[in-house]
Amino acid sequence: MNRVLVANRGEIAVRVVRACRALGLESVVAVSAADRDSMAARLADRAVCVGPARPGLSYLNQDALLAAALGTGADAVHPGYGFLAENAAFAAACEREGLRFVGPASEVVHTMGNKLAAREVARKAGVPLVPGSDRLSDVGEARAVADGIGYPLLFKAAAGGGGRGIRIVRDAGELADAFDSASGEARAAFGDATLYAERYVTTGRHIEVQVFGDRHGRVLHFGERDCSLQRRYQKVLEEAPASAVPEHAREAIRRSAVLLAGAIGYENAGTVEFLYDEERDEHYFLEMNTRIQVEHPVTEMVTGLDLVRLQLQVAAGDPLPLTQEQVTFTGHAIECRINAESPEQGFRPSPGQITRWAPPEGPGVRLDTHCFEGYVVPPFYDSLLGKLIVHGRDRAEALRRTKAALRTFEVDGVATTIPFHRWLLEQPDVESGRFGTRWLEPAMSGFRP
Repeated sequence: MNRVLVANRGEIAVRVVRACRALGLESVVAVSAADRDSMAARLADRAVCVGPARPGLSYLNQDALLAAALGTGADAVHPGYGFLAENAAFAAACEREGLRFVGPASEVVHTMGNKLAAREVARKAGVPLVPGSDRLSDVGEARAVADGIGYPLLFKAAAGGGGRGIRIVRDAGELADAFDSASGEARAAFGDATLYAERYVTTGRHIEVQVFGDRHGRVLHFGERDCSLQRRYQKVLEEAPASAVPEHAREAIRRSAVLLAGAIGYENAGTVEFLYDEERDEHYFLEMNTRIQVEHPVTEMVTGLDLVRLQLQVAAGDPLPLTQEQVTFTGHAIECRINAESPEQGFRPSPGQITRWAPPEGPGVRLDTHCFEGYVVPPFYDSLLGKLIVHGRDRAEALRRTKAALRTFEVDGVATTIPFHRWLLEQPDVESGRFGTRWLEPAMSGFRP
C-alpha cells in the first residue's frame, strides 16, 4: 500500500493525512469546492476536487470518489467517519475496483449496519441483548410486544442511528402515534421504515468498547469509553476509562465486545456499543460502528496507541503488533466536542469566518482540528470545529486540566459550544460522575452562557 485517498473532510481528514505521512504513505485528499483551501488540502500530497459543496454531489458521490482514487493511482481509500464510512455499497465498490477499503469487509459493514441483523449476530454469539423484539410489522404487533416487555419502551429504526427513528413510549396511549412517527422518520432518514422495540432502561450508561481485528484472526480490545452525556442521542462529551462503572462490569463488557467482533471475523477498527443498566448491574448490546469513532482520541490518550496508523497498517495486511496483555491503560482522558453552534439559541449552527483562533496549551492537552484563524466555516457540513482532548493521572486531574483548557480556549467570529462545556464541567453530578444517558437534557435548563 503506497497511496491513500482520504474520502472525508475536516479534522478526521487531517488526522488521516498525518497518519499517512508518519507511515511514509502518500495521501490524496478528496475535497468539495468549498474545501479547496482546507487544512487537509494544504497538508496532503495532493488534493482532488470531487464536486460542488453539497455533500450529495461530493463527499457522498461514490462514482466521483472512486474516479478520484483510480485516477490518482491510489491503492486504498480511508473513509474516516460519517459520510460513506459505513456504507456497504461503497466498501464493496472499492473492493471490486481493487482498492483497499480501510475498514472491515463490505459484508460485515452490511450486516452490522442493520440493527436487527446485528442483534442476531450478538444473540448467536451469546452477547446480552436488551429485552425487545425483532422486526415489527405493524402497530398491532408492537402492542403485543409492549404487553410482553412492559412500559416504558423504545421504538428504534433498524436501518440507522444518530438518534433518528427513536421514540420513547411511556404508556399504551402513546404507542400508535410513536410508532407512526418513528417509522416515518426512519423512512425519511434511511429509506427504510422498519422498526423494532426495546425495553427503556431508565438508569443506563452508554459504554462503548474500542475493538481491533486483523486478517490473521486476532481481535483485541483497547478499553472502554463512557459516552453517557448526550443531547438528542448525540454524544457531547466522552471519557476513558468508564470509571463510574464497577471493574467487574467493565471487564464483562470488554469480553462481550471481543466475543462479538470475533464471531464475525472483524478486521480493522470498530466500536461495540452497550447500555449498562446500573439498577440491574447488567449490560446489553446496542450496536456496532464499523469505523473509527469521533471519540477515538480518548482511547489513544490512555493507551498510547495511534489508532489511525493501526488502521492503515492492518489494511495493508500487517498483523496487530501487540497482544491483549501488552495493551495497558494509564490515567484518564476527557474529550469535549467543540462545535460552531450557539448553545443559547438551541445549538443553532453558526457558520462564518473565524477571526480569532487561540487554542489552549498545557500538560496533557491535545486538540484535533482543521481550523485556523481566517478559516471560513461552511454551512454545508457537520459543525464540528475540533475535539479538545485532555489527559490526567486520574479523573480528577483530567477534569481540572480540561476546565483550565476551556477557560483559555478563545474563538471569535462564530459562536461555539465552549461556554456550554465550561458550564457542563462545573456541574456537581458531572464532577462526581453521577450521570446517565438521560441526565443532560433535563439539566440543560440550568445553562447560562
